[in-house]
Amino acid sequence: MTVPTYPVETTTPPPASTTARAHLLHGGSVEQYRRTIADGVDRVARRVATVDRPGTGITPAELAPLVDRVDLDRPLGDAGAALDELEDVYLRDAVWFHHPRYLAHLNCPVAIPALLGEAVLTAVNSSLDTWDQSAGATLIERRLIDWTAERIGLGPRADGIFTSGGSQSNLQALLLAREEACADAIGPAARAELLPRLRVLTSAAGHFSVQKSAKLLGLAPDAVIAVPTDARRRIQPAAVREEIARCRQAGLVVMAVVGTAGTTDFGSIDPLTDLAGICTAAGVWLHVDAAYGCGLLVSPTRRHLLDGIERADSVTVDFHKSFFQPVSSSALLVRDRRALRHATYHADYLNPARMVQQRIPNQVDKSLQTTRRFDALKLWLTLRVMGPDALGALFDEVVDRAADAWHLVSEDPRFEVVTRSELSTVVFRYLPTGPGRELADAANLHAREALAASGLAVVAGTRVDGRHFLKFTLLNPATTVDDVGYVLDLIATHAGRYVHDHVAAELTCPVG
Repeated sequence: MTVPTYPVETTTPPPASTTARAHLLHGGSVEQYRRTIADGVDRVARRVATVDRPGTGITPAELAPLVDRVDLDRPLGDAGAALDELEDVYLRDAVWFHHPRYLAHLNCPVAIPALLGEAVLTAVNSSLDTWDQSAGATLIERRLIDWTAERIGLGPRADGIFTSGGSQSNLQALLLAREEACADAIGPAARAELLPRLRVLTSAAGHFSVQKSAKLLGLAPDAVIAVPTDARRRIQPAAVREEIARCRQAGLVVMAVVGTAGTTDFGSIDPLTDLAGICTAAGVWLHVDAAYGCGLLVSPTRRHLLDGIERADSVTVDFHKSFFQPVSSSALLVRDRRALRHATYHADYLNPARMVQQRIPNQVDKSLQTTRRFDALKLWLTLRVMGPDALGALFDEVVDRAADAWHLVSEDPRFEVVTRSELSTVVFRYLPTGPGRELADAANLHAREALAASGLAVVAGTRVDGRHFLKFTLLNPATTVDDVGYVLDLIATHAGRYVHDHVAAELTCPVG
């Protein structure tokens, strides 16, 4: 007799894609979304509430093995476990810009309404390239561009676009300037002949992104000419005028002059009115890099420091510096919206030319980027909650604090200071006396490294006239004069010990 066989019932696991869908934000996962985000926010809040120094001083050699051991092909499957792991590889050793003794770079503490905007924009995930991906977001960004242009005073024909940061804004500005300079070069041969002759004049204290942009734009290796600065580290208008004349005599074409409203190292503001007059007379594009100094646009007391910026052809602003916004939030503004046509390309699948006739506003028509975050929302909510006067008062406060710090350093015989900033930087160095004076460069480098290793404070470094200096960049209204004094004492202790040890070693070293 044959025994019948029956198929064995087995439980088939659901497809991996079905499981994965549970991690996507949709109508059925909103409770998971709430719990997960709340857990992340709570962990960050606990860190912010308890950190007692801006950093831990961890080195790359110490942290890299922890990160390298993470197996990205074996998921933890749980957000809580992933956040536990994140504590070890990131949060524990993060650099905290909200701490009052973070005095290094142009990183600011961030406004809470902007963080609300960040949470909203990442969840909705609008892309600011076309109307059918962004709708109201497009109009909000355009309104903020108009508002910023009004603050600058660019006039009714102004326009602009949000960017990833000052470097991208400067790149696009110089792209527009290049294309305007090439407007009369009809045909590939004429353009090829002109491009090697284009020149850009910028301050010797200006941002490196000008040189980088020139390279990306295919200009000659010597296309960027660094114009000398005065004792306050501001570009010299007379030297700009002379350089334009010299270039013309040499058969070169100055396509742009770049003025700076807040140099990274010195916080110096170029004489913008003088530069505008020179550029107007010479028919040269004037770009103002106000990535740092744009906070003056909302200052109740210092707006006059930007006088002349309204005559620029293009302006860079970084809201993620002096408007207390999270990275990234930047924009490029132009006085004549027609110039933005040089960044316009039409794709049938995205923004066909017929949409222009239909008056459909596609922001990709103005941008170097296609897919682009709705970063404007952060500034929008900040303005709607706090208002521009409150932001300006915060920026005024850090500028006032920098003035106090400058007085403190300049009156301290242990240090020498370079120049007084119009914004919120102080460039200085420890200056040994006696036989250790020649060790000044090495002592300041050592002091900065030792300070960073301790985690007690973070300061920046730079070179001035070939010598090593230290730099405070104040963007935190919570920083006090006592904080500055405390950090100065730490620097003097580290640098002084370095000098003492090396001088002592030289004295005890047998001759020959």
